[in-house]
Amino acid sequence: MNKLIASALVSTMALSATTAFAGGPVVIEEEAEVVAEKPASSAGILPLLLIPIILCVALCGGDDDEPQD
Repeated sequence: MNKLIASALVSTMALSATTAFAGGPVVIEEEAEVVAEKPASSAGILPLLLIPIILCVALCGGDDDEPQD
């Protein structure tokens, strides 16, 4: 009879010990405000490409001289 009571007591203790830690600790995190930063090159690459093209058109423009005979 003592063995039966002892085994019942051990199994009850084992089950209650596992359920006591089942949920784990409650962790409360504070919400931080996230601010999205603009990238450093927000203007894009288009103006960087247009500047050399405009300079080339201005400096290497068409030849308006009339042909000489």
